[in-house]
Amino acid sequence: MATIVQGKNVAKIIVDELAQQVKRLPFQPVFCDVLVGDDPVSLSYVRTKAKAAESIGLKFELLTTPAEISTPELVDKLKQVQQNSSLAGLIIQLPLPAHLDKEKVLEAIDASVDVDCLNPQNNNMFYQGKSQFLPPTAAAIITVLVSLKLNLDKLKILVIGQGELVGRPVTFLLRELGYQVITADESTGDLKKMTSDADVIISGTGQPKLITGDMIKEGAVVIDCGTAESAGSIVGDVDLESVKSKAKFVSPVPGGVGPVTVARLLYNVVLAAKEHKNE
Repeated sequence: MATIVQGKNVAKIIVDELAQQVKRLPFQPVFCDVLVGDDPVSLSYVRTKAKAAESIGLKFELLTTPAEISTPELVDKLKQVQQNSSLAGLIIQLPLPAHLDKEKVLEAIDASVDVDCLNPQNNNMFYQGKSQFLPPTAAAIITVLVSLKLNLDKLKILVIGQGELVGRPVTFLLRELGYQVITADESTGDLKKMTSDADVIISGTGQPKLITGDMIKEGAVVIDCGTAESAGSIVGDVDLESVKSKAKFVSPVPGGVGPVTVARLLYNVVLAAKEHKNE
């Protein structure tokens, strides 16, 4: 029976240290989250981030806009938010409504407060190994794997999904650390063949119950980073009930990688605040 990864325990170590760092700052950093529309999954994330940010002494601000907002109006609001000299982190919940120009919106967030690492400049720097921020979800997955004390040098790692928030950045980070990684995406033919051969499976597709117990090898490590809404609750890519009887470790959704992602996001905010203090 698998050990269920308790993300809150991993996150607590990071968050406790961040709270001490915030206390030592000469100002109270502001962390602003922008929510366009009222998507329930996004709203759930925002509440989690607000609670965590305030717990370490940050001032949390939520900017909500109607789903119908235009790109120029949203860009203008982002510019207004950035007039605050105490701002140390600004993020916008994705996905955005289809009519908005995502590239222009993300470009409007200054690289120095782009703690999600999605501004094109920061994103390019990350893939050159030069960014001051690491994408929070990718960093969280690495943090979780480190907490499990695995010898990743000898393990076959499979990353399912190559999206910009999870799959692509975590694949890059793992390869930067020298590990052998294979990837699968929607074009992959026989996914079961790949999953049954992998020692570590990291999945971030947003397809509920994509990974089932019959698809994994005995003793595999399964890290679930997928999120989707199903029957009013948030679910992951992994069918936890069938997987936990075969896996060695499995991270649940919610409660696995999620809390660690929030902690790594706040790590970026505090890093930005310390840079700001030194300007």
